[in-house]
Amino acid sequence: MYHGDELGFLTFQRTHLILMNVIDELRELYKYRDMLKQLVVRDLKVRYKNSVLGFFWSLANPLVQVATITIVIKYVMRLDIPNYSAYLLVGYLPWVFFQMTLLDSSQVILMHRDLLRKVYFPRELLPLSVVIANVIHFVLALVVFFSYLLFYRVFLHGAPIALTAAWLPVLILLQTLLLVGLTFIVSCMNVFFDDTKYLLTVLLNVLFYLTPVMYVSELVYTRLPEAHRGLLFKLYLLCPLNMLTEAYRKTLLPAFHGGIKGSEISSVPLDYGMLGVCAIVCILAAIGGYAYFNARKWLFAERV
Repeated sequence: MYHGDELGFLTFQRTHLILMNVIDELRELYKYRDMLKQLVVRDLKVRYKNSVLGFFWSLANPLVQVATITIVIKYVMRLDIPNYSAYLLVGYLPWVFFQMTLLDSSQVILMHRDLLRKVYFPRELLPLSVVIANVIHFVLALVVFFSYLLFYRVFLHGAPIALTAAWLPVLILLQTLLLVGLTFIVSCMNVFFDDTKYLLTVLLNVLFYLTPVMYVSELVYTRLPEAHRGLLFKLYLLCPLNMLTEAYRKTLLPAFHGGIKGSEISSVPLDYGMLGVCAIVCILAAIGGYAYFNARKWLFAERV
């Protein structure tokens, strides 16, 4: 049996070895940064190969979806929120970023099976290239959104964009960290379990309706039992995607007052405490996903 001092020393030694191993892995990733860049460029080129409109095809689908959902929610279900399409778009673009990154990552290892068998490189580059390529798409889509926001708020209504928009880079970083962890897990699992990609599609379809994309989170808040409303709403926001969607809306768009079928709803302030919890969850997801991937990556060549 170890004494307290010996146990503490062994724990410190093990932690030190793990930390040194992680540092070595990160150094190796940095050495292969040019290969990562080539993988990202290749992904972008393949996606728009032989396409006349290129990137705008990636934007066309969200815009059509937003227009369709706006008609259904605003004019059929009678959700009365001024400029509802802006609230929908600012929630839908992060969702597309989330969805497309995970779907692309589910096949990325199998798509590069020949490369895995012939060339040595850090296997982490493959899921990372998927995340970076989709980050680029997301940022370009946000540029288009900001053009719309400038036109609507500044030129039509003379209202400046809120200073809270400065949170946008932080929110993009947090969502990217969350996706890094999830793509490591999804890409690795699909090598060993062929059902992963099918299960992922089903789960994403369900998650879309559980995430406040089509509706505002305040609508969920008003439907919760009044006695435990605050606690239940915090539990709802513990899902990092829910919290991030909430944060995108509240930092980029003004507060609103509206209603649905005779019931009034008003926006509530952003809960920065829950945003801090979300940040911790995203960081832990990235670390956990990286550890899971690293523990199994050397088996890929045998399985693909």
